[in-house]
Amino acid sequence: MRVAVLAGGRSSEHDVSLASGEAVRGGLAEAGHEPMAVEVARDGSWRHDGLPVTIEPGGGLLGADTVFPVLHGPFGEDGTVQGLLEIADVPYVGAGVLASATCMDKLAFKDRMAVAGVAQVDYAAVSQGDDTAALERLGLPVFVKPARLGSSVGISKVSTAEELPAALEVAFAHDPLVIVEAMSHGLEAECSVIGNDEPLASEPGEVTFEAEWYDYEAKYTAGGMELVVPARIDPEVRERVRSLAVEAYRRAGCAGLARADFFVEDDGRVLVNELNTMPGFTATSVFAKLFAASGMAYAELVDRLVALALERYEQVRGYRF
Repeated sequence: MRVAVLAGGRSSEHDVSLASGEAVRGGLAEAGHEPMAVEVARDGSWRHDGLPVTIEPGGGLLGADTVFPVLHGPFGEDGTVQGLLEIADVPYVGAGVLASATCMDKLAFKDRMAVAGVAQVDYAAVSQGDDTAALERLGLPVFVKPARLGSSVGISKVSTAEELPAALEVAFAHDPLVIVEAMSHGLEAECSVIGNDEPLASEPGEVTFEAEWYDYEAKYTAGGMELVVPARIDPEVRERVRSLAVEAYRRAGCAGLARADFFVEDDGRVLVNELNTMPGFTATSVFAKLFAASGMAYAELVDRLVALALERYEQVRGYRF
């Protein structure tokens, strides 16, 4: 099967995406597919074999049977590329337009979880010019984040009230909408999920790091973090993590795959933090390592994701619009 693998992109995760794309192409080839590399440059242009790629509505993409958009962050993981692929009428791996946009927008995601009563840290939205007095209910420390950005870019930990204005300024440089979150002192756990109508959760892992918090350097510097699988929590709490991962996945409307991130507090309470609909995808990335620990090799994983993309495409096209 011919699979176009999109990698690169306009976001700060461009290089991470290129590494993910290379790994995905290798896994697809091992699984017997014919991968085609499509590089999305930092300026947003697409190229295949050095030539520009153009897309016509209803015309597919390079004759591919399906597309694997291994793009992280804005202009790739936020519903924009997914909408383009819908217009091109080609199957693609991962969540659809709405779920991608929802999970990229931290406030939209948390609001959806809050309506469903899913446990999470307290939070508040802030726009430029807002009165910040309402943030006092969150206590200190808090984390100040751009609402629609990934990879911990633009995030600050605020330990005193005097630090808040500068942290907001940093976040507003990236997004006019900011989320401020109360700090959880629990350990950080992650769980991978694949599937469409019947999601499957991996063995949860525990993220450990030497930094004060899990920032960009901890995520992408060699040795900055360590993944412990299985997570060092009670078995019943691990099952709660898996159950919540599937619940959040379904409530967000995800398809194909996602990585669910959690805080597990000392009393065993599990708090949903966020869903990443296209997490890092090298063989040593958390998403793949968690499924490897659950007995699913990398080539099998990407092969199943292609099958899920085709399954979802056929299901959706069976409806009348």
